[in-house]
Amino acid sequence: MRVAGSLVATLLLLAGCAAPDPAPTSTPESAEVPPAALAQLREEYGLPDCPDTDPAAEPVEGGLPRTALPCLGSDKVVNLAGLPRRPMVINLWAQWCGPCREEAPFLRELHRTRDDVDLYGINYNDPKPDWALEFASLVEWDYPHIQDLDKTLQTSLGVPGIPMTVLVDAEGVIRYRHPGPFESTEQLESLIEEHL
Repeated sequence: MRVAGSLVATLLLLAGCAAPDPAPTSTPESAEVPPAALAQLREEYGLPDCPDTDPAAEPVEGGLPRTALPCLGSDKVVNLAGLPRRPMVINLWAQWCGPCREEAPFLRELHRTRDDVDLYGINYNDPKPDWALEFASLVEWDYPHIQDLDKTLQTSLGVPGIPMTVLVDAEGVIRYRHPGPFESTEQLESLIEEHL
C-alpha cells in the first residue's frame, strides 16, 4: 500500500509540472480574473509595477522589438524598445514550466546582488496570470514582469521554448540569447560579463 501511495503521489507531482492544455479560443467571462483583481494581487505580493515606456520608441538595429504588451498585474502597457537604456537581463518564463522553477533562485540572487543590470521577467504563454503572480511572489522575484500570453515575441526574439533569457546592452542591442535554464548564478554572471 505504501508503494502504491508513493507512486500516486509521484505521478501527481509530475503532472503539476506539465505544460498546460492549450488555452481555449473563447474563455467564459467567469473564468477570467478581472484586471483590478490582478492589480490587487500584484500589490499584495509586493511585486513592482513595470517602468513607464515610450509607446512610440522604435527598436534599434538588432534590438528589442516595439511592443504593446501588458505589465503583469498592472494597467501599464510596455514597449520593449522603449525600456530604459541600461544593461538588461530579460527572462521568459511561465508558472507551469518546470525548468523555469529550477532556475528561479539564480535569477533572484542575480537581482539581489547586481544593481548595474536591470532584470525583467516576461510571463510567456501562461494562461493563468493570477497563478503567475503567486509564483513570482513565492520565488521572490521582486522585479517587474511583462505578459506575453499570445507568444507575440516568438518570432522577433527567436523563442524556441522557455525558459529563455536575452542579454541586452546599454544601447538596447541584443547581445546574447540563452535557450533553456541556467544551472547556477555563476553561469548567469559569467554570461553577463562576457556579453555585456
